[in-house]
Amino acid sequence: QVNLAESGGGLVRAGGSLMLSCTASGRTYSSKAMGWFRQTPGKEREFVASISWSSGDTNYADFVSGRFIVFRDNDENTIYLQMNSLKPEDTAVYYCASHLDPSGRLTTSNAYEYEYWGQGTQVTVSS
Repeated sequence: QVNLAESGGGLVRAGGSLMLSCTASGRTYSSKAMGWFRQTPGKEREFVASISWSSGDTNYADFVSGRFIVFRDNDENTIYLQMNSLKPEDTAVYYCASHLDPSGRLTTSNAYEYEYWGQGTQVTVSS
């Protein structure tokens, strides 16, 4: 079992910044990579970014366009999502997730390949 806890969401104006964090606990040694996803009502969960624990390799959704940065602190079992130049369309509940399977691409964008999920944190960007 890998337990995940997100924090850092909130209300920000368009053009502003927020930094989300996600701390893993439990069997963290089994986690190979972490991902950030987001979801709005009535829509499927959408990939945002992911990072490998060991290599630090990252993967980003196209819509990020250099605005977001994902990074990790292995000692703290924590990943971060620095979000800059936020837009109203970035409003969503943001989730972190843990990917355990060591085969294939670790930084996968496929939500179904992530086994554990946090409870989510709300990000609201006002215009």
